[in-house]
Amino acid sequence: MRRSLSPDPLGTASVPLHPFIKLDLTTPQSITVSIEDESFCNQRAMWGTTHTHIANALTGMSTGFLTPLYLVGVRYRAAMEEDPRGTVDGGSGKRLAMKLGYSHTVYVPIPVWVDAKVETPPKTVLSATDKHLVRAYMKPEPYKGKGIFIGTETIRVKSMKKK
Repeated sequence: MRRSLSPDPLGTASVPLHPFIKLDLTTPQSITVSIEDESFCNQRAMWGTTHTHIANALTGMSTGFLTPLYLVGVRYRAAMEEDPRGTVDGGSGKRLAMKLGYSHTVYVPIPVWVDAKVETPPKTVLSATDKHLVRAYMKPEPYKGKGIFIGTETIRVKSMKKK
């Protein structure tokens, strides 16, 4: 079951609910989340998770989420370009072309619900109403400290192994 939340400046959102979750809308400004039986571990776990999903949905609808991506490495850069596939498969018609030290350019299509802006070649800002990012292209590398860093993420650089 999904519960839709009212539209705000940035749109609407829906939150997945389990059958044992109870929402109490006593006033327009507050939502109370409760469960049927507190003795079940699964219900207690989903109690807090549902609360966090609702809080993230409300924040996303009112202010949105801004996430900067930093490309750290020699000649690592990103550029926005038109997607030759257009708006097929729910795309926005734009894609992010990233050079990440591979022999080829990595192309990432931008979905409709994400706004991407390349401020400088190594810095890209993503804004969306959902708090989801895919981290599959270039994780930070622990020996050289290169890769894609999300937000204020840091990595502890390891020392090289000695013979």
